[in-house]
Amino acid sequence: MASIHRWFIVLGLSVLAGFAEADEPTEIKLTVAEARARAVRFEHGREGVKQDHLQAFEYYCHAALQDDGESAYALGFMYFNGRGVKRDLGLAVTWFRKAAAQGDPMAGKMLARFADVADVADENCKPKLAEVTIVADQAINANRQIVETWVKQIAPAYGIDPELIMAVIRAESGFNTSALSNKNAQGLMQLIPATAERFGVKNVWDPVQNIQGGVAYLHWLLRHFEGNVEWVLAAYNAGERAVERHRGIPPYQETQNYVRRILGWYPKARHPVPMEQPGKIVVRQKSS
Repeated sequence: MASIHRWFIVLGLSVLAGFAEADEPTEIKLTVAEARARAVRFEHGREGVKQDHLQAFEYYCHAALQDDGESAYALGFMYFNGRGVKRDLGLAVTWFRKAAAQGDPMAGKMLARFADVADVADENCKPKLAEVTIVADQAINANRQIVETWVKQIAPAYGIDPELIMAVIRAESGFNTSALSNKNAQGLMQLIPATAERFGVKNVWDPVQNIQGGVAYLHWLLRHFEGNVEWVLAAYNAGERAVERHRGIPPYQETQNYVRRILGWYPKARHPVPMEQPGKIVVRQKSS
C-alpha cells in the first residue's frame, strides 16, 4: 500500500503549493465520471493503458469520496478479491455499504451475504488534510491575493472549486474582512450569527474561520441541491428554505441580481457534488 500513501502525500503537498500544476489532475480538475473512467482503464488495462491496480484504486477512491456508487462498489470488489490491495472483508463491506446507499444493486446483494460484518474505516481512502498557513499580520492586513491563497488551501478539503468560493466572496464583501451589512452579516463571506453557529465558527471576524464557515455552508448546499450552482447561490443569499419553497431561484430582485452577478464571474451551471465528509483544516501561524 506504500504507493497509495505516497499519492496522498503528493496531494497534500499540492494543496500547500496552492494548486501547483502536476502530472495528474487534482481533485478539483477531475470529475467523478472522468476519475471512474480512468480507474476502469487502469484496472483492466484498456485503451493503451498498462494495467495498474494501485492507480485504479486511487481514481476509484477520488470518485467514491464524491458518493459515486459504482466506484464505491469497485473499491469493495478490490478489497473482497485482494486485487491490488490486501484482501479485507471489513473494508470490502464498508465500500459495498456506501455503494448500496447510492443505489448500486450488486452492492446490495453482497451486503445480504455479509450482513454481520462490521464496517472498517479505510485509512487509504479518506478526505485529505488541508493546512492553511497564516503569516504574521495577514489576518489584519488581508487583501484579495492573501484571501485567494487561503481559499486555495481550504477548498480542496471540501471538494469545492476555489473560483466559485472567490466569486461568492467578491459578491458578498468585495474582499473586505471587516464588512458588516445592515442585516448583521459579517466578514468576508457575510455570515449571519445563525449560520456561523451552525457551522462551528467561533470568531466570525477571524477571516480564515469566516471563509471556512462560508465554504462549509457552500459544501452543504452543493450536496443538498446536487451541484445546481444557480440554486446554491440563491440559497446562499436567500436561504435554502426559500429555494425549496419556490423550487428554484426565488422571485426576489436582490437574489436574482445576486445569482446573475456571480454567474457572470463563474459561468458554470453545475458543480461536482462534493464528498459527504470534508477533510480537516489545520491552521498554523508562521512568522513573516
